[in-house]
Amino acid sequence: MFKNIERLRQLRIEHRDLDDIISRLSMDFKVDEVQMKRLKKRKLLLKDQIARLESQQIPDLNA
Repeated sequence: MFKNIERLRQLRIEHRDLDDIISRLSMDFKVDEVQMKRLKKRKLLLKDQIARLESQQIPDLNA
């Protein structure tokens, strides 16, 4: 349980950091589009992992 909470915290930090990086890069006219796509894909993967871990934290009401 505590491992999941710590992992969730780490994922949220990485997601926030990526969001900051993407925001800064998007202001650059010479941005590498391939790099930007990779960053956005990683951010989306993190979002999915966060959602999965958050759903595991919620008790099953049908049980």
